[in-house]
Amino acid sequence: MPASPSAEQLSAVARRAAQARNWATVHSCASEILRRNRDDPEGHFLAGLVQRAAQRPLEAANCFARALELDPGRYDAAIELASRYSIADRQAEAFELLERYQAQLGNSPRYLDMAGITYTTLGLHERAWPLHLKACALQPGVPVFEANLAACAVTVGRTEQAIAIYRSLLERSPTHQRHHYELSRLVRARDEVHLAQMQAVLRATNLPPDRNIFLHYAIGKELEDLERWAEAFHHYRLAGDAAAAAAGYDVVADLALIDRIIEVCSRGWLQAGPEPAPGAPARSTPIFIVGLPRSGTTLVERILASHSRIGSIGETQQLESTLRRRSGVAGATGVTPAVIEAASRLDPGSIAESYLQAVAYRLGAKPMFIEKYPENFLYLGFISRSWPQARLVHVRRLPMDACFAMYKQSYFRYAYRLEDLGRYYVAHDRLLRHWHANLGDRLVEVEYEALVADPEAQTRALLARLRVEFEPACLEPDRNPTAVATASSAQVREKIHARSVGRWRYFREQLEPLRRTLEAAGIATA
Repeated sequence: MPASPSAEQLSAVARRAAQARNWATVHSCASEILRRNRDDPEGHFLAGLVQRAAQRPLEAANCFARALELDPGRYDAAIELASRYSIADRQAEAFELLERYQAQLGNSPRYLDMAGITYTTLGLHERAWPLHLKACALQPGVPVFEANLAACAVTVGRTEQAIAIYRSLLERSPTHQRHHYELSRLVRARDEVHLAQMQAVLRATNLPPDRNIFLHYAIGKELEDLERWAEAFHHYRLAGDAAAAAAGYDVVADLALIDRIIEVCSRGWLQAGPEPAPGAPARSTPIFIVGLPRSGTTLVERILASHSRIGSIGETQQLESTLRRRSGVAGATGVTPAVIEAASRLDPGSIAESYLQAVAYRLGAKPMFIEKYPENFLYLGFISRSWPQARLVHVRRLPMDACFAMYKQSYFRYAYRLEDLGRYYVAHDRLLRHWHANLGDRLVEVEYEALVADPEAQTRALLARLRVEFEPACLEPDRNPTAVATASSAQVREKIHARSVGRWRYFREQLEPLRRTLEAAGIATA
């Protein structure tokens, strides 16, 4: 480099350094560019890359926002900023940036891919799909682009395409655990070919369980497919114990939160909320579907969202985010007892308004919409007070099936260990009894086993309780083309079936401690 390089030369050096993840050089170049000209958009953009790499999201967002302010044509700064906004609870602003700039991304595989990921974070998987396709077409053979395309393919129902991509990725990188895990979720094992490949990876790498969490879950799933029950449970246990240790999870905090919710959201507090207005429901009436994960909430959502008058915004955590944000509790990164106490003093209408503003970009023109975040069962009291016209649906599954379905997945912190899971289920049951006692008929109960045994009768009954007329399309949720981004994304593309009812019994011996915990709390398991 010349003794006194130009700004363009400094930029070129910084770009090469960024590709090599040499952030010290990027920082040095950005600082020099900005020393010469504080209003140079490239300097601020490069500074944003450094802050992003250092995991300082607020500082990174400020840098990208300044670069975009100085040069509104910088699509790279716009997409970087949208990405920062999407994970900083500023989804509406992220959406606006994506919509404004995505047409300019035609020759940039990197930012097409980043925009696709950001749309996915916003829950807009159909918008992400063409961007991922184009990124892979412009720059074929890039594993990270292909993996993002495969993940998006699963959500938009292109399962066979996703399977082909994951198999191709594994041919090139046979030890990639996450690809093995994702493939195992999509294909029901009928032979030991893929299982043997994963077992060979375990032997070859010889890593401790906490470095093989996804591989153990995947091996367990395929062993279960092959009806090798004891071996399957062994790997589920290895995975769950390792995940719990890696997460440093302690169930006590979640139990304390449930106890505090029951205390704060008392009968008197609930009755102090506004009464439902008489007459027709308001425009954009929400239907909140709640229940433990893996209890059938996605199936119920797909049934209802097949109705011509009901849309769905899928799973968002915006109600939880609204309560945390509006509570004003300093430093809260999740919902805590202090957040619940502070939020209970808020005006219910302001909670509804803030939530609706946050999800407005996802709302369509249909008069009703579904919000299906299972763990909103924690906040049914806030929902009932904030939306007097809202429909509340709780999906219940037989306890042992519900618990085992969660235990063998990688997603649910309180289900990593059987001991934690038993204690959490007991607390959840206590909370639901509190809601039923105080919300009465407002809380519509759906039994998963009854629904899969007689879909038409149960669907008609559910729609009647929601005061919505029956439509035959609701009996064919597998034909609903909209995206699904839950642990059930593959299963809900199938016809309604009852194959998973009673499945826990194949693991009766291993699950006996869990059964005893539930029955000691008065929860029937048979």
